[in-house]
Amino acid sequence: MMPAPVSGGAELTDDTDKARLDVPLIHRFLSEGSTWALGIPRALVQRSIDHSLCFGAYLGIGTDSAQVGFARVITDQATFAYLVDVFVLPEHRGRGYSTAMMDAVMAHPGLQGLRKFMLSTTTAAGLYERYGFTPPAPSVTLMERSVPDIYRRR
Repeated sequence: MMPAPVSGGAELTDDTDKARLDVPLIHRFLSEGSTWALGIPRALVQRSIDHSLCFGAYLGIGTDSAQVGFARVITDQATFAYLVDVFVLPEHRGRGYSTAMMDAVMAHPGLQGLRKFMLSTTTAAGLYERYGFTPPAPSVTLMERSVPDIYRRR
């Protein structure tokens, strides 16, 4: 994907190349710094990446670039998508990187014309509302099976 201009004059590149992802960094953030995946095993992070559409956000060009953000979309790229594991490293927040990353996610050709695109957040509703996400309507059809602390139980 093309570099996305962001505030502060830095150049941020959003890329879906899984070979470029810094999996140790992603695992460290998810297992130690997130509220939703504390304790997740590295092998499980790798498996989730292998089976998802992933977006890395990088500062710099080529081999001098460093990953500063990540987003993962679980999708069939036809009818449904679920946005998960979105983060920008704490030391890089407040510079428009999450918006640039969401712009890349929402513009991806495989995520156009979906019947349903879902996510769950406790901290960034304002960001996602800019992209048309809203709380679900009261429903008698929406169900879930949730085990929020599954990785810490092992």
